[in-house]
Formats: sequence, structure tokens, C-alpha cells
Amino acid sequence: MLHVRSIAVSSAVVGMFAVAIVGSIGGLSPWACCERALLAAAIIYFAAGAAVRAINAVLIQAIVDSHFNKERTREGQS
Repeated sequence: MLHVRSIAVSSAVVGMFAVAIVGSIGGLSPWACCERALLAAAIIYFAAGAAVRAINAVLIQAIVDSHFNKERTREGQS
């Protein structure tokens, strides 16, 4: 399984710095850059967390299906 928190935090940090750099290059005030960067970090954190949870659900379902298929083939061979 993928680690939700570490991926979400890493994504949020990268997104926060990206938004802050773009804002500062665009000539925004430091307060506006900070506000937008923190808001972007929060949104990215929750979005990345939801995406990783969805990926984990798909992976777990694939593992379970694979296990059941192996059990069915073993029962069929016996």
C-alpha cells in the first residue's frame, strides 16, 4: 500500500512553493503570495490524499481478485 500522508504532504509542499514562486514572479505582495500558497497547499493535501486512497483501493481490490482467482484455479485442479 502507498503511504497516504507522506505523499500528500510532499505534494502539498511542492505545490505551496510553486504557487509562492509564481505569485512572487507575478508581482503579488508577500501577504497575497503567502495566502494563496497556504490555500493551494491545503487543497493539494486533501486532493492528493483522496487520490492516493483511491489508488490504494484499486490496488487492494486487484490483490484480492488475484488471490480469489488463484484459489479458484487450485480448487478446479484438485
